[in-house]
Amino acid sequence: MPRPPRGVSYRAAAAYISGLYEICGKYPNVLDVLSFGCRLNHAESQTIRRRASEAGLADALVVNSCGVTAEAVRQVRQSIRAAKRANPTRTVILTGCAAETDRGSFLAMPEVDRIVPNARKLETTSYRQGSAPGAVEDGPAADWAAPTPDQGGWVRAFVEVQNGCDHTCTFCVIPVGRGRSRSRPASAVIDDVRRLAVAGYPEIVLTGVDLTAWGSDFGAELRLGGLVRAVLTAVPEVVRLRLSSVDPVEVDSDLLAAFADEERLMPHLHLSLQHGDDLILRRMRRRHRRADALALTDRLRRLRPDMVFGADVIAGFPTETEDMFRNTLTIVEDCDLSFLHVFPYSQRPGTTAARMPQVERTVAKQRAAELRECGERALIAQLDRECGQLRGVLVERANRGRSEQFFRVELGAEAPVGSVVRARISGRQGMRLTAMAA
Repeated sequence: MPRPPRGVSYRAAAAYISGLYEICGKYPNVLDVLSFGCRLNHAESQTIRRRASEAGLADALVVNSCGVTAEAVRQVRQSIRAAKRANPTRTVILTGCAAETDRGSFLAMPEVDRIVPNARKLETTSYRQGSAPGAVEDGPAADWAAPTPDQGGWVRAFVEVQNGCDHTCTFCVIPVGRGRSRSRPASAVIDDVRRLAVAGYPEIVLTGVDLTAWGSDFGAELRLGGLVRAVLTAVPEVVRLRLSSVDPVEVDSDLLAAFADEERLMPHLHLSLQHGDDLILRRMRRRHRRADALALTDRLRRLRPDMVFGADVIAGFPTETEDMFRNTLTIVEDCDLSFLHVFPYSQRPGTTAARMPQVERTVAKQRAAELRECGERALIAQLDRECGQLRGVLVERANRGRSEQFFRVELGAEAPVGSVVRARISGRQGMRLTAMAA
């Protein structure tokens, strides 16, 4: 079965749908899940597939959607239409954030057979064959996604530790799609990590919508850093532990110490940065300022010299001037960011930012393209600095894998999938490092 693309573009989604239905034509009664958006969505899709199978759902496509931008919603809509064109009789079920943020528009689509609200998408009852068409009634939040060790040849497993968001960023609709922040008990997280590690997954990723908010709803002092330490202490079988995106203002002292002391915690952190100009950050209603990001990256590099950073950044936010945009360009160098995830600002109805003076769409796209070029140059410079370093490469397939810093590495010889090979970085080919086993 073709695997759903990550960070799906319409072209990639269409190619996936084409491959999916070529197989479905040969093998009827096939169930599959198409995931869009964040790592948390992909982790939840594993549970959705299991719940839908338990419910006896067959000959169906469940679309686990993203609603973070208007473009993401457009891609979901296009892929649903492509699915129905490929197989008009197959049931298409929509869930995910876009099922909340844009429910009305999807209810109006004849290609959508049913909508499962985001809060109900992990429940077996939501996928029973006899369920009525149209929208499923809303209800309380379902159980947490619990990834199972059935992810084919993957070597990386995602464990959901937190969901929802309590913040009120002026551009964001995610609280509508995900609800308030809620944390999963540490004991449940540890149990999942242990199960996956014992099953043979060498790398575990802790993920959430607002990951650094973990523990804030427990009324206890234990925060994300304490959870990380507890996981590594309780599960010695974990070979590598990685974190998904974090809020730079919420990185606690325990997490800083964990990066300094725990070799199994990978030296790679993706920051929910969004912008490099303080006035725009205030208008976004972000809680950090430019100086906070600079201080965090500097401190972590002092504690862990091999740390690398990525960041989410938005170009063309309302009222953004050319000088403000330049502040985002320069923060890439000032924080020495290696991985940029760039969004042109997307106007979302009902948000405060949608009522602000807008930057022309063509200008936002042009600035986003310039940011991507800046990010590409930064990544190339970082890759070139890796030459000569000794790194542990987690083999994902044949002779390719990822270093501790999440750089793509091509080895000079094949190695067992799932093994960690000590290798000397010998050079760079495009956006990939080359290396020989040490």
